Amino acid sequence: MTTSTSFSPITTSDINNLMPIENACHSHPWSEKTFTSCIGGRYFGEKIEQQQCLVGFYVGEFVIDEATLMDICVTPMMQGKGLGKLLLNQFIQQAKHKGAVKIWLEVRAKNIAAQMLYMNAGFVETSRRTGYYPSSSGFGYEDAIVMCLSL
Repeated sequence: MTTSTSFSPITTSDINNLMPIENACHSHPWSEKTFTSCIGGRYFGEKIEQQQCLVGFYVGEFVIDEATLMDICVTPMMQGKGLGKLLLNQFIQQAKHKGAVKIWLEVRAKNIAAQMLYMNAGFVETSRRTGYYPSSSGFGYEDAIVMCLSL
């Protein structure tokens, strides 16, 4: 059986369907207002559907000749099936198409699965931001690892 996977640009009309995925994936998710502010202008994003069912998305930012991966999510019940890799590759392709020569991202220091995804795509750690993220437990803060991919 083949699985039909498709990408399409995120629009403001998608927010209500994307927010449950955002909320399920992050201990401190974006608000609807923040999400809405990251559509259009210098921002770009796409949702991924399998069998016409929404399963994930990414949001990126493009300024001059650099792109930043702002958010990437796969609904928890579909994680571990290669969809994050598909989304990341799609983001990289779109960033290249826009003319990016570097791509940046930040990832929680404890999110080893995401770090491995990024390293396997060629990203390298460039620095750390100490205490950048509120901890998922609600007590204290967690470092962000800053990663970069040169295109």
